[in-house]
Amino acid sequence: MEAKEGKERSLKQRQVLMFFVLLGVAQAGSEPRHYSVAEETESGSFVANLVKDLGLEVDELAARGPRVISKGRKMRLQLDRQTGDLLLNEKLDREELCGPTEPCVLPFQVLLENPLQFFQAELRIRDINDHSPVFLDKEIILKISESITPGTTFLIESAQDLDVGSNGLQSYTVSPNSHFHLKLQDSADGMILPQLVLDKALDREEQPEFRLTLTAVDGGTPPRSGTALVRIEVLDINDNAPEFANLLYEVQVPENSPIGSQVAVVSASDLDIGAYGEISYVFSQASEDIRKTFRINAKSGELLLTQKLDFESIQTYTLNVQATDGGGLSGSCVVFVQVMDLNDNPPELTMSTLISEIAENLQETIIAVFSVSDPDSGDNGRMVCSIQDDLPFFLKPSVDNFYTLVTNTALDRESRAEYNITITVTDLGTPRLKTQHNITVLVSDVNDNAPAFTQTSYTLWVRENNSPALHIGSVSATDTDAGANAQLTYSLLPPQDPHLPLASLVSINADNGHLFALRSLDYEALQAFEFGVGATDRGSPALSSQARVRVLVLDANDNSPFVLYPLQNGSAPCTELVPRAAEAGYLVTKVVAVDGDSGQNAWLSYQLLKATEPGLFGVWPHNGEVRTARLLSERDAPKHRLLVQVRDNGEPPRSASVTLHVLLVDGFSQPYLPLPEAAAEQARADPLTVYLVIALASVSSLFLLSVLLFVAVRLCRRSRAASLGRCSVPEGPFPGHLVDVSGTGTLSQSYQYEVCLRGGSGTSEFKFLKPILPNFLAQGEERVNEANPSFRDTFESN
Repeated sequence: MEAKEGKERSLKQRQVLMFFVLLGVAQAGSEPRHYSVAEETESGSFVANLVKDLGLEVDELAARGPRVISKGRKMRLQLDRQTGDLLLNEKLDREELCGPTEPCVLPFQVLLENPLQFFQAELRIRDINDHSPVFLDKEIILKISESITPGTTFLIESAQDLDVGSNGLQSYTVSPNSHFHLKLQDSADGMILPQLVLDKALDREEQPEFRLTLTAVDGGTPPRSGTALVRIEVLDINDNAPEFANLLYEVQVPENSPIGSQVAVVSASDLDIGAYGEISYVFSQASEDIRKTFRINAKSGELLLTQKLDFESIQTYTLNVQATDGGGLSGSCVVFVQVMDLNDNPPELTMSTLISEIAENLQETIIAVFSVSDPDSGDNGRMVCSIQDDLPFFLKPSVDNFYTLVTNTALDRESRAEYNITITVTDLGTPRLKTQHNITVLVSDVNDNAPAFTQTSYTLWVRENNSPALHIGSVSATDTDAGANAQLTYSLLPPQDPHLPLASLVSINADNGHLFALRSLDYEALQAFEFGVGATDRGSPALSSQARVRVLVLDANDNSPFVLYPLQNGSAPCTELVPRAAEAGYLVTKVVAVDGDSGQNAWLSYQLLKATEPGLFGVWPHNGEVRTARLLSERDAPKHRLLVQVRDNGEPPRSASVTLHVLLVDGFSQPYLPLPEAAAEQARADPLTVYLVIALASVSSLFLLSVLLFVAVRLCRRSRAASLGRCSVPEGPFPGHLVDVSGTGTLSQSYQYEVCLRGGSGTSEFKFLKPILPNFLAQGEERVNEANPSFRDTFESN
């Protein structure tokens, strides 16, 4: 299939070729017609009318089928068959079609098909000034040494212009300057060549570069132009030596500057460039100290520290620095380095004399002598010396920075035995540096303080019946001194009471002040005693002090209650008479007892242990009163025996018992004789009880006899005729006693009783015991019953 198409395509080509060959042969002798048009004319513009040129009418031309034929496939012209006008088919660009060729002619043919005929023609495209001159390089670089002599010519690149003829490039101009002018030269091919001519010698140090504007101008109307920059670089020669900005550099460097820090930067300049302008820096004629302390950067001229500066060693340095360029030319400068003193040295303190221990109570004593120094200068080397404000010392300045440390008052070891003194030396620099020196001063003791007891008086308690050598307490004294001055010895002082056997009562431990009872104490014999103790130190001279000690003996329950009434002795028993008409609560008698102990050991309570007829009588537990618990009847036995126990409140409790005999009678007219068995019991009583009763009665009778006698007489007179059984006072000497048994001590309430004894009876027995104030007693009983309604119930329960 492809082979067949190829054959047909080649056949058509041969036919067209034959047609043009025949056409060319037929018209070979005719002259071509000339037409022209300006380039860039718009498409469809009129070029020419072929009717007149071909000698045909308009109708005839259209009938013959005219057609424009040109070489190539692109049809740039078109023919209007109706009018015969030849028109542009597109906008034509001469430079694109012909380039620099002039004139620019495009041949074409006009073909008449019926009958066949064709005409030769050509279209000339006229140039217009539509292109400006253009430099291919916008910047033209020329390198000219500053040593080049004036008059030298330098060829530069020319511009190009696509237009031709008068529209093409015509001339060049250069911007005004003082060193160059432009020279134009025609070349063999007709081009204009621009040249720069040096008018004046160049100096790179004065002007290293020139920038000139080269302008190319064409001949169009209006003319067009193009520009290029001509940059002229002046090449250097080594015609300048390095020069320092300053011949002398003065710098101040703190002595604490770290190693590697910058001291200064020296800078030299060389007007040359390249290798001739490259400068290196070195030390010139530098000493060993300078080479150890500084180094210089050969490229930058930076001066650096290689070791620390010390103002106290070297204060200034003078450095010679040389700068050399690549051509061997050199220059030099001086760097003067002044080391600035900093407060980098603290003050120093040197102790010459030091006394570490002094006795108290001394005045104006020299403790230490020392000197201070500071290697810095100015304010950095001026110093101030001080100690703490709260110490009894002061600093006294002397010559050449010497000081003495002196006490300003007498020291007291008991207030403070040790002083830690900090001597502070401060300079006046910025920042301030200080040095501190600590010393310790010990204050030795003097025996200037007497012992002091912790109490001015001591009270010690010891229970009676103690074991011998019992530790009963201690006294303690302190002494603010030290060592032997504070070692104390305790002793007993002679008693103020010469009758007090102190040496047999207590002893004291001389080392620790412990007190001991030497023997057993008896509260009933000795209840308290006082003595003095002393404390003496071992100083020289020895000092002492005293204190009082009071020893209180505490009671122990070592005494049983003792019954005072009724007496329990060998005599006939006392029989109490109670009328059968007595009401409940009738006071039969009262048991009176005492206890030789004290406190709760002497608090007595009464209890009915045994009765002939239980429930008939009762005992008041607090005062020992025996009362009837109910109304008496005829059925009750006439004789009753009561056993009453008296008990104290000690630990363990102690007790005693008493036996009461009660006789119930219808009245008091019947004589009462004691029973033989009662008399026998009393005869067997303990004779010690009789002696005790006699002793107590004899002691109290002198005081109570007159009072009781007076009261009894008055009361008996007022109630003489009242009733049977009243007491009658016998004439003559009173054979009995009036006993006042009051409620003091061991009794809770006070009562008075009249004891009537039988006149003329040799036995002196109690006949009866009853209240002598019946009216007041009745009122008191009512008050007791109101205050304590359980009174009667208590008797009944007993």
